[in-house]
Amino acid sequence: MTQGRHHFWKTMAAGLLILAGFVLAGAPAVAGDVPVPHPAKAAKGEKCVAPIPEMRRNHMNLLKHQRDDTLRKGIRGNPFSLKGCVDCHAVPDKAAGGARTVRPFCQTCHSYAAVKIDCFSCHTGKADEDKTALKAMDNPHKVTARLQDYLKQRSVVK
Repeated sequence: MTQGRHHFWKTMAAGLLILAGFVLAGAPAVAGDVPVPHPAKAAKGEKCVAPIPEMRRNHMNLLKHQRDDTLRKGIRGNPFSLKGCVDCHAVPDKAAGGARTVRPFCQTCHSYAAVKIDCFSCHTGKADEDKTALKAMDNPHKVTARLQDYLKQRSVVK
């Protein structure tokens, strides 16, 4: 019987130590000592389309729903469009040769949170794009040939 009580108190002590560890680990966040990212200020506009705390928490959902509305329903012009984000948040980017891009703005938080941005694999991050990438798509034969080459390289069957 005393051995059972001893085990109980050891378990309780271990539990309290673990709980104290969680509380103390959160203390710097409460005290404001945790470094947080500070993205570049918007290049245009005085006010975002939604309050900043809401955009920080929900921008990915807003963009996802806007994407679905645009692609599947043809609805354009919503304030949560990717184009709207680029228009306001594009800043000069040294990595892009000084061109205005959203990478400095987006990448600051996304790197901090270890989240991959996949928007710009299809969409340019440049504000005022020069359309040279789109001109290459004008010739469907070149696009088809490039696609066939890509598929041959990726094919499991040789």
